[in-house]
Amino acid sequence: MSNLRHRAGSARHTHDQQLEEEEPYNIIPVHNLLADHPSLRYPEVRAAAAALRTVGSLRKPPYVQWLPHMDLLDWLALFFGFQKDNVRNQREHLVLHLANAQMRLTPPPDNIDTLDGGVLRKLRRKLLKNYTNWCSYLGKQSNIWISDRNSDQRRELLYVSLYLLIWGEAANLRFMPECICYIFHNMAMELNKILEDYIDQNTGQPVMPSISGENAFLNFVVKPIYETVKAEVESSKNGTAPHSAWRNYDDVNEYFWSKRCFQKLKWPIDVGSNFFVVSRRTKHVGKTGFVEQRSFWNLFRSFDRLWVMLILFFQTAIIVAWTGKYPWQALEEREVQVRVLTLFVTWSGLRFLQSLLDIGMQCRLVSRETMGLGVRMLLKSVVAAVWILVFGASYALIWVQKNRDNNWSAQANRRVANFLQAAVVFILPELLAVALFILPWVRNFLERTNWKIFYLLTWWFQSKIFVGRGLREGLVDNLKYSLFWIAVLATKFSFSYFLQIKPLIDPTKRLLELKDVKYEWYQLFPDSNRLAVGLLWLPVILIYLMDIQLWYAIYSSLVGATVGLFQHLGEIRTIQQLRLRFQFFASAMQFNLMPEEQLLNVGGTLRNKFNDAIHRLKLRYGLGRPYSKLESNQVEANKFALIWNEIISIFREEDIISDREVELLELPQNSWNVRVIRWPCFLLCNELLLALSQAKELVDAPDKWLWHKISKNEYRGCVVIETYDSLKNLILSIIKVNTQEHSIMTVMFQEIEHSIQIERFTKTFKMSVLPKIHAQLIKLVDLLNKPNKDINNVVNALQALYEIVVRDFFLEMRGNDQLVEDGLAPSNPALLFESAVQLPDSDNENFYRQVRRLQTILTSRDSMNNIPVNLEARRRIAFFSNSLFMNMPHAPQVEKMLSFSVLTPYYNEEVLYSKEQLRTENEDGISILYYLQTIYHDDWRNFLERMRREGMVKDSEIWTEKLKDLRLWASYRGQTLARTVRGMMYYYRALKLLAFLDSASEMDIREVTWELGSMKRDDSLDPSSSGRSSSSKSLSRNCSSASMLFKGHEYGTALMKYTYVVACQIYGQQKEKKDPHAEEILYLMKNNEALRVAYVDEVSTGRDDKEYYSVLVKYDQQLQKEVEIYRVKLPGPLKLGEGKPENQNHALIFTRGDAVQTIDMNQDNYFEEALKMRNLLEEYRHYHGIRKPTILGLREHIFTGSVSSLAWFMSAQETSFVTLGQRVLAEPLKIRMHYGHPDVFDRFWFLTRGGLSKASRVINISEDIFAGFNCTLRGGSVTHHEYIQVGKGRDVGLNQISMFEAKVASGNGEQVLSRDVYRLGHRLDFFRLLSFFYTTVGFFFNTMMVVWTVYAFLWGRLYLALSGVEDSVANDSETNKALGAILNQQFIIQLGLFTALPMIVENSLEHGFLQAIWDFLTMLFQLSSVFYAFSMGTRTHFFGRTILHGGAKYRATGRGFVVQHKGFAENYRLYARSHFIKAIELGSILTIYASYSSIAKNTFVYIAMSISSWFMVVSWIMAPFVFNPSGFDWLKTVYDFDEFMNWIWFRGGVFAKAEQSWEKWWYEEQDHLRTMDLWGKILEIILDLRFFIFQFALVYQLGITAGNTKITVYLLSWIYVAVVFGIYAVISYARDKYAAKEHIYYRLVQFLVVIFTILVITALMEFTKLKLLDLFTSLMAFIPTGWGLILIAQVFRPFLQSTRVWKTLISVARLYDIMFGVIVMSPVAFLSWMPGVQSMQTRILFNEAFSRGLRIFQIVTGKQARGDI
Repeated sequence: MSNLRHRAGSARHTHDQQLEEEEPYNIIPVHNLLADHPSLRYPEVRAAAAALRTVGSLRKPPYVQWLPHMDLLDWLALFFGFQKDNVRNQREHLVLHLANAQMRLTPPPDNIDTLDGGVLRKLRRKLLKNYTNWCSYLGKQSNIWISDRNSDQRRELLYVSLYLLIWGEAANLRFMPECICYIFHNMAMELNKILEDYIDQNTGQPVMPSISGENAFLNFVVKPIYETVKAEVESSKNGTAPHSAWRNYDDVNEYFWSKRCFQKLKWPIDVGSNFFVVSRRTKHVGKTGFVEQRSFWNLFRSFDRLWVMLILFFQTAIIVAWTGKYPWQALEEREVQVRVLTLFVTWSGLRFLQSLLDIGMQCRLVSRETMGLGVRMLLKSVVAAVWILVFGASYALIWVQKNRDNNWSAQANRRVANFLQAAVVFILPELLAVALFILPWVRNFLERTNWKIFYLLTWWFQSKIFVGRGLREGLVDNLKYSLFWIAVLATKFSFSYFLQIKPLIDPTKRLLELKDVKYEWYQLFPDSNRLAVGLLWLPVILIYLMDIQLWYAIYSSLVGATVGLFQHLGEIRTIQQLRLRFQFFASAMQFNLMPEEQLLNVGGTLRNKFNDAIHRLKLRYGLGRPYSKLESNQVEANKFALIWNEIISIFREEDIISDREVELLELPQNSWNVRVIRWPCFLLCNELLLALSQAKELVDAPDKWLWHKISKNEYRGCVVIETYDSLKNLILSIIKVNTQEHSIMTVMFQEIEHSIQIERFTKTFKMSVLPKIHAQLIKLVDLLNKPNKDINNVVNALQALYEIVVRDFFLEMRGNDQLVEDGLAPSNPALLFESAVQLPDSDNENFYRQVRRLQTILTSRDSMNNIPVNLEARRRIAFFSNSLFMNMPHAPQVEKMLSFSVLTPYYNEEVLYSKEQLRTENEDGISILYYLQTIYHDDWRNFLERMRREGMVKDSEIWTEKLKDLRLWASYRGQTLARTVRGMMYYYRALKLLAFLDSASEMDIREVTWELGSMKRDDSLDPSSSGRSSSSKSLSRNCSSASMLFKGHEYGTALMKYTYVVACQIYGQQKEKKDPHAEEILYLMKNNEALRVAYVDEVSTGRDDKEYYSVLVKYDQQLQKEVEIYRVKLPGPLKLGEGKPENQNHALIFTRGDAVQTIDMNQDNYFEEALKMRNLLEEYRHYHGIRKPTILGLREHIFTGSVSSLAWFMSAQETSFVTLGQRVLAEPLKIRMHYGHPDVFDRFWFLTRGGLSKASRVINISEDIFAGFNCTLRGGSVTHHEYIQVGKGRDVGLNQISMFEAKVASGNGEQVLSRDVYRLGHRLDFFRLLSFFYTTVGFFFNTMMVVWTVYAFLWGRLYLALSGVEDSVANDSETNKALGAILNQQFIIQLGLFTALPMIVENSLEHGFLQAIWDFLTMLFQLSSVFYAFSMGTRTHFFGRTILHGGAKYRATGRGFVVQHKGFAENYRLYARSHFIKAIELGSILTIYASYSSIAKNTFVYIAMSISSWFMVVSWIMAPFVFNPSGFDWLKTVYDFDEFMNWIWFRGGVFAKAEQSWEKWWYEEQDHLRTMDLWGKILEIILDLRFFIFQFALVYQLGITAGNTKITVYLLSWIYVAVVFGIYAVISYARDKYAAKEHIYYRLVQFLVVIFTILVITALMEFTKLKLLDLFTSLMAFIPTGWGLILIAQVFRPFLQSTRVWKTLISVARLYDIMFGVIVMSPVAFLSWMPGVQSMQTRILFNEAFSRGLRIFQIVTGKQARGDI
């Protein structure tokens, strides 16, 4: 029947069908299976398409015409109202996936022309797994009516298609996976009713879906929910409203985690439901599942178990240490034991605090529908309070009894036992948790089971949520990370007890016992030193709370290095090491990159794994058969040669090696009948000379012995044989055949070969003559290699060679007659060779290439360890070769590999550098091109060489005929889209080559290597080729030499396995505006056939109305134009949340395959790494622990490290994070998340669980990491693999880096508030929780704690010095020793040990220990510690401010090159609030302390105590200038200050920007205060009050007080503040009234104020004890007060802005910023004035470049050598 139908269909040539055949397609023309397309040769594609067309007897949709070519997707679309292009997109998606899955079946199905049921069932289960889990969770019956025993294939297809069609059109709803489950659930029910022929009871007709018609699904299902989300986002005031006031994506999604969605929303969706009411209106659905509140308490709420552990240990440690004995001795005393029991009181108090925080922060969740939640929170508080009372009363009773009995009587002990019984009941839940921790599978089972009894039992401990269930790892993994953390905690607690807590006990006791302290100020509690004790302990407590971070850094570095060693990282680091391993290279490549013979059941049996391990050991340690043992024509060797040469030719395309280096590196094909493998020349260097010297030394040795000595070295034996064979072929090929000379030379070679055969070579010939022959051969080869060949010279050289051989080489001299008789001399005495030499034509490239190789072998004397010259080429070769000896899964054939896509979000960044950009010079006279030429000196030279080979005659042509090549060359060295696209398209090239090798026979391979050899660079050095069109030769095109021999099917296979989608969000607008970016994107599409561009098209439909479409386009090579493939209508504007994840999400529907790799715009890829992609994808089939991975983490190489020292510091820090850091997180800690790109996602797993990132406004500002959180919470697994790497660019200028750090720190601040972090904190087991905390938000929190420690320490010292307490304990050496211990810890931490150590360890692993130490010392000399201290300040400021006040935003850091000087005004704007003012504050404290502390009078003590703090102050002030090109140039410093003052005084209008006007900037810096809640404002005011302490402390130090310490002194000092403000107000009033017209009055007022001030000072000095020094002291006292008043006034801005006070405040604030600017500028100006500082700074900033001989100094000073291009 189906055949008949097919014939009938093909007979109808309707207009529709013709149109359909012509319609553009994406990857395969599914609509026209008869088209000529390489992918359609696979029967699996036709089988999948045929399965979709089995509509059969299904009821046809009414009211529309059913056409014969329609399939199941059309059937669904007509019933449910899906869009036509959504249907087309999902049809190809489904066919491609099913075909790929069927190709992978092993063994293949019996009938390959029909779709295998198992393939479809597997897809359905995977795709609908989240849906079935959701149904089970809600206790709903799944609407998938299929039994696994007798499955209905058509029904399975309908369910899968329905889900994909819903997902493909859901737009922003894709971020809400359970919302999609709800929609699918209801639509699947309607589908079931249609399939089961239900009758509608109202109409008596067959059931119809509740929504149908054109675009019905979009309009009636998607749009209402979309509009709700949009309205919520609009109510958030662009994300500035508190998170608790509006619903984000997660809130809307979590509404579908309860059954109320069925009761309230109904189906069809009831638009009148309160779900659609926007927040802030009555009867709306509020927050769901979680309320995000801005507060530091979130850190306690989310990680309460960690803080409970730290607080309880601290309490116990103090109790034990107070006794002064060792812990084990102290704990034997009953009194200490009982005191330790107080920790239960503390613990219950902490539980009570947690319950109060829950109520305070989550009370908005409670509504009539969620009353149970409110009851639970209230009960928890009550129970916690009861426990406090129980423990408090029990503890009190113990002491009452003990005091009554005066000893530990039986009654007292009974009271203790009662307490312990209560304690056991209290900790029962914890004991149960420990038991379940030891049995993780039991816990997983209980959490995943949706039995009501379990919910009832766990109701008290945690709320019921859909995610975060069953997160426990396997027992072995459990053990590994538990041991890691037990070691860390044991070290930390030992250190804390013996070196932090115990040393402070004695000083504390002494301080508390101290009597009669002579206070130098008004003391609120004169009889107690508790405040002093508190300030003494505060820095210790802060260090105690954060130093686990330090121990984690140390242990993770050691463990990471160990894991790296076992993974065999860094075994091949240099070319020398590569030479030692090269002979095993072919076997390693064959073993890893080439698929094995596909045997049945080859799976992971124990025996196969054992054999694998043995094979790898053989390869790694040279036990396998080396390459030379393979015959030169073997397939394995030829495959290796083909891949190796392709890698080398791509290096040449990229201009990282020269033409000469290509010849030295490549494996030449076997020509000239050489009997051995012809190794690359760089391996054979110097080997021939060494063989000659051995032969010369062993003159009398027998042949066997001599050959044994020579061939001991693999390469030496080969080079001797190759040289002989090549010389024989060379000489015989340049002498005419059938001449006397030809026969003489033939006889001579025969005689030599005969003597070797009978092992009498050393007995026949003189070994001492070999050097003479060698020298003569060099002359001959040199002559042949000259461009203009003189045949007479060649003849002379041959004659001389002949004479040496005939006369000197034979041991037994032969007469002329004997020679004639032996055939070694001519019978007539004519001169030999005169007319017998005939040189091949100069266009015989193959011949002269062999001659050049022979010349290299004969003449090379050095070791060639510096080949290739380019460091990047060396690094890549070393990494690739090393990776082949690492453990990786076996490669399947390309046809059987998992298919994948790459997705890159792009907005408006650079695509290609334009001519103008390359030529335009900055203020220093430096253009981008000049900069690149200097930094990439080797690459530029190679590029020019390539251009000349491709026909460039004059260098000026680079700007005309070769402009496109030049633009590409420059763009490939920046962080551009062109570079990313080139890198990602290497996947396509690699797959084509691998597909060819998979199916190529031995003959094909041999033919390929031969043909490649013959055509290799036919046009490379051939002058006649210059006339050819550049397009046919350009190496930048994506065609390789190997691709010319492909058979055609490779393209189809590669397209089916790989597609690259770039989400160019505004490409449509760019085309409209004729933006050059659009033209450049089109150029990229034109040159890369697997590249697709997705964008959002805005179409105006009316005056204000717009329609939005997701559009996919490609470049059609036949039509030679861009064609639109799909256009899917969206419900409204794309961007509701954060832009980047929204952009990714809209393009995700156009990706294909089982996996999707997310790649950023600043990334790169390498061809040799792309070869390993199919190995990597095999990881999805292997279990890592108890789970298969859902995200495969990849290693990154930071390619921007060579630009400047700053870029080097950043790349070193980043490299250690993306290698060692991630390695430890994945194994053993099992807590690696997704930290950005280039991770590979399990595509179907993620598309059903919310996509590749989260997009809620502000809270998901770091969108990438939430994919990792989501993955872990939903039971996924993230692994990390280091045998493959991807390139990544980083920010290179200080301002760019700081903006990046600010973005990351702000993102972490938002994460602290998020539900994901809270849930992970509560659902992970304790040790994984520690790993999670200290590698995400904890790292930033602890960085902030380091800064807080400095503050706490300095303020504490200031208090002790100025209050007089310090004088009282000045002679107490114990106290000072204890303080020294604290300081030393703080100094170690501040030096950034936890940043430096991982870098050193990772560097040691990969580059060697000495190199790592040298790099570290170099970095220190280049002031890396200044940079890291400065970064610490950036992180602290933005992390803290985001948690307290919000204000996180996406900061576009820019990807450009930074060589231009940044002005002082710009630096001040960026760093004033985050660094400069804080540094000035700390500097002021240190100065005051130095002036008034009795301890500080001893210079050494003061330096020891304050050096680390001063280092931080100097770093925070000076870093922006130290790392600023020309930062200490005197003229620039002068200009900068002028510009700064202009900016300060510029009174711009309404439209002035912050860059132009100080006032605008000042207002912008306060933006975060406007959106702050009441608690935030109160905390801000409390923090600002610290500035009043200066006044309080210093007023009592003034001479005028005469030692009076009453409070009235401080109160009277405020008169001074009032007078100063009064004077300022008078002058301001006078200026406003008189300055313009009656200037004389203004001057008079100024004069009177000055006279008044002088009179008052004089009077005070005369009649009181005021000293001149008091005037300067009072400045230190009152200036901070003024600043504090300004900060507090900013908080009260809403009340003050309308008053006159506000204008005065602005004027005073301006003066303060001028003062701060002058303070910061003073050291800069001094250093600029000092000779030599500027050149030293340039040296520091660009030292890496200097070491490579680059002329950076010219770049920075603009002394460009105009002769350069």
